Amino acid sequence: MGIKTYKPYTASRRNMTGSDFAEVTKKTPEKSLISNKKKNAGRNSQGKITVRHKGGGNKVKYRQIDFRRLKDDIPARVIGIEYDPNRTANIALICYEDGEKAYILAPQGLTDGMKVMSGANAEVRVGNCLPLELVPVGTMVHNIELYPGKGGQMVRSAGTGAQLVAKEGKYATLRLPSGEMRMVPINCRATIGIIGNVDHNLVKLGKAGRKRHMGIRPTVRGSVMNPNDHPHGGGEGKTGIGRPGPSTPWGKPALGLKTRKKKKASSKLIVRRRDGKTLK
Repeated sequence: MGIKTYKPYTASRRNMTGSDFAEVTKKTPEKSLISNKKKNAGRNSQGKITVRHKGGGNKVKYRQIDFRRLKDDIPARVIGIEYDPNRTANIALICYEDGEKAYILAPQGLTDGMKVMSGANAEVRVGNCLPLELVPVGTMVHNIELYPGKGGQMVRSAGTGAQLVAKEGKYATLRLPSGEMRMVPINCRATIGIIGNVDHNLVKLGKAGRKRHMGIRPTVRGSVMNPNDHPHGGGEGKTGIGRPGPSTPWGKPALGLKTRKKKKASSKLIVRRRDGKTLK
């Protein structure tokens, strides 16, 4: 993937960049694998806003991705690489030898016509999915399960990959993209390779309208509000927040407050946090 620029015929266009979609080889989605995606604008069943700054956006269809990869020992051929509006990564349409089609996350280096397979008998090759106990130490993987058979939950965004650094007993140790070192049951599955679309983070939107097309509404700083609207509000001119630390609109501590439950069962599986410290 590469980044393309535009002729600066407007001020916003001057700083705008976009993907050249060089990896994408198939333009239209597979009809049997798409479903309607209902918009709720961040509201719950009562119509109350529970997630702020959501609303609008282009109408999109949801692509049903196979994160589980449980169709073992049946080779599948890659039909094409597609753009997915619901995620940063591109997706690959594959067709198994029995005729069934499925979408998987497209790793870097996967191209049309290549064969992929899942299961214990699969080779250690880009796009293949197999248990961590059969993956050599040092291999880069993505779409990693936390619980055997549940499907990949970690490392699913564009350009990311985790490295298998050790295998001991019932657990495999992974170095995640954040720098966190984490143990995962060794019979969990992962897909070989790094996810494609690696330049996604270099794209500059250039104008507010592109953010609105994504369904993201404007975010207003608390320091420019009135005191009755936000704890940071009030004062003459540009003033400080007037509190020991930043707060949410509801007065709760923000930016740095640890929100992880201290007695969470999976804490014992985190060898080193992304800040270099160990959980206590």
